[in-house]
Amino acid sequence: MYPLLRPLLFKLRPETSHDLVMNTLGLVSKSKQLTSLCAMLVGAKSQSRPAPTQSVQAMGITFPNPVGLAAGLDKQANACNALHKMGFGWLELGTVTPLPQPGNPKPRMFRLPEHQALINRLGFNSVGLTRFVNNLARADPEIIIGINIGKNAATPLNNAIEDYLIGLRGVYAQADYVAINVSSPNTRDLRNLQQHQALNQLLYALNLERQKLTDSTGKHVPLVVKIAPDLDRRQIDGIAAILRRNRIDGVAATNTTLARRSVEQHPLAHEVGGLSGPPLDDAATATVAALYQNLQGEIPIIGIGGIDSAQAALEKFQAGAKLVQIYTGFIYQGPRLIKAVLDALAPAAGK
Repeated sequence: MYPLLRPLLFKLRPETSHDLVMNTLGLVSKSKQLTSLCAMLVGAKSQSRPAPTQSVQAMGITFPNPVGLAAGLDKQANACNALHKMGFGWLELGTVTPLPQPGNPKPRMFRLPEHQALINRLGFNSVGLTRFVNNLARADPEIIIGINIGKNAATPLNNAIEDYLIGLRGVYAQADYVAINVSSPNTRDLRNLQQHQALNQLLYALNLERQKLTDSTGKHVPLVVKIAPDLDRRQIDGIAAILRRNRIDGVAATNTTLARRSVEQHPLAHEVGGLSGPPLDDAATATVAALYQNLQGEIPIIGIGGIDSAQAALEKFQAGAKLVQIYTGFIYQGPRLIKAVLDALAPAAGK
């Protein structure tokens, strides 16, 4: 069905199309009958009960299948039930910030159809923690939920830790894991938090807070750090050491890229923001491989970036990813991409 809808949606501006789809899926998510119909229309099956050959154990969580939705699509936790019915093994929601904020001025999302790519500079547009958590209360409790947290744009970088602590406290009860976003290129200076001292201080503070929350709730929530693709090997190895030191449970590689090498002739290549889709694939896979060479499976890796086919997903797994996430490929191909990846993995999983 999506191949029929996409040409109509692509006649609209990218963010207008996005909002229309997410608002519709938000309405669908409020009705069990409509979410079941959604699954029938896209030809997907709910993945709430793990199939033996598809489930993956990572970070103490049983993921029904290894293909998740990347953060950035459902920023406000409105459409969980409908998205889950499309076949995702789990959903990562957000990025959510402590206080509501509009994000960057529009237009701030651009399609590069010739490259099956997107450029966005959304800038953590968020309804804020209170509304986000209220929205999330409508999600089916069987869905595995990761929640991606970030700082407000108005918060100075030297006060960023407090924003992340507020975020962790705010989502802890609802999250199966929490992803710490220090790699978006669309919030000023945010990527500076990937630098050695800043990252170490942030993760140390979050780990202390997590221990308090674990003690008070009896629930241990894994922490995942999401990093950029625009890092050299020395930086990646430094981050890996900090992840070990702070007992971080997972690493997501990668966020969007500032590089434009593969699209530099495109008329939109000059637009400020993060590039996603196939032009990111090689850099993201190289980052996964570098992390795996260092970590050797000690910390599971979520591979993200440029997955637009089963082959692209397999390359992430071969590089060392334990799980993968999709976003831009989903925009261009819809739920059939999930099915293609799972079908390709099924023979290997059955061996």
